Parts: sequence; C-alpha cells; structure tokens
Amino acid sequence: MTEQSSGDRRSTPSKRLDDNRYARLKEETMAPYRGLRKFVYFAFAASGLIGAFIFLTQILAGRDVEAALPNLGLQIGIVALMVWLFRQEGRTRKK
Repeated sequence: MTEQSSGDRRSTPSKRLDDNRYARLKEETMAPYRGLRKFVYFAFAASGLIGAFIFLTQILAGRDVEAALPNLGLQIGIVALMVWLFRQEGRTRKK
C-alpha cells in the first residue's frame, strides 16, 4: 500500500513538470549561463564598435594615425571575436 500511495503522489499533475519546463531545465543544465554569456558577448561587441568608430574618426581626421591604426585593428578584432563566439553559442544550442 505504501508503494501505491507514493506512486500516486508522483503522478499528480502538480508534482510533474510540463514538457516545456523540463526542456528548459535540461537545456540549462547542459549549458549553464548561456544567456549571461550571450549578453557579455553583445556588450563587448558594442564596446568594440564604439572604440572602432572613435579610432576610425581619429584616423580620418589625421590625428595620431600611428597610434590609432593598431588600436583600430584591435577593436575590429574584438568585434570579430565576439561575433564568432555569439555564433558558436547558437550552433551549440542547435546540437
């Protein structure tokens, strides 16, 4: 009688997880903090774009081109890296 009553308790609708919630929880356990990582990638890419814009305008104005050119390259590299990492997150989610 104990087995049956405990089995009945587990099968009640309030105790079971619906399929959508279970899928989200399973996805979160497979890749924790995915949303936070995507936000960080976006924030760093935005920062890189702002920096690239500033250094590009500095180069176009002809001010300290020798120092601004490597910095522009670095900012473009940061943006490219963040775009690549963001895409990798999307690809791993599909798998």
